[in-house]
Amino acid sequence: MFKKPLSPAGLTTREITYIAICAVLLTACSWISIPTVVPFTLQTFGVFLVLLLLGGRRGFLAILTFILLGAVGAPVFANFSGGIGILFGSTGGYIIGFLFTALIYWALERVIDGKPVLQIAALVLGLAVCYTFGTAWFMVVYARQSGPIGLATALGWCVLPFIVPDLVKLGLAWALSAVLKKHVNL
Repeated sequence: MFKKPLSPAGLTTREITYIAICAVLLTACSWISIPTVVPFTLQTFGVFLVLLLLGGRRGFLAILTFILLGAVGAPVFANFSGGIGILFGSTGGYIIGFLFTALIYWALERVIDGKPVLQIAALVLGLAVCYTFGTAWFMVVYARQSGPIGLATALGWCVLPFIVPDLVKLGLAWALSAVLKKHVNL
C-alpha cells in the first residue's frame, strides 16, 4: 500500500496546507484592529480558532509560521506591520506569548480529549501565560524606552481592558470551530 507523502517534519501535504491557511487567518485577524497602546485585534480569536481546529502541534506550527513571516518583514502584524523590530518592541511579548498558548494547549491535548470544558480551560490557561509573558516583556521594553512603570499600570494598559473581549473571542472561536469541524476534513 502507498503511504501518505510526508514532509521532513512528518506532516502530510494536507496538514501543511491547513497550517499555511491558518497562518493567513492569523494575519487577517491581526489586520482587524483598533489602535491603542496594545492594539485591540482579532489575533487572540485567530489563535484560539487555529488551536481548536488544528490541535496543539499543527496549531503551534501555524502560529510559529505567522510569527516567522512577521519576523522577516512580511506585514502580518497589527497595522500591516512586520519586521523583527515589532517582535522586540513593547508588544512583541504578547505575539511571542501566542506560542506559549499553543504549547500549553498541545501539552494538555491528551487530557483534553475533545472535552469542551477542558479545551476552554486549556486556552484560558494559555492566555494567562501569554498575558504574563507579554506584560513582563512590555514592562522591560517600556522601561528602556520611557522609564520604569509599575505592574498595576502595565496591567491596566495591557491586560485588564483585554480580558473580557478575549474571553468573548474564545467563546466565539469555540462555537465557530464546532461548526467548521463538521464541514472541513482536518
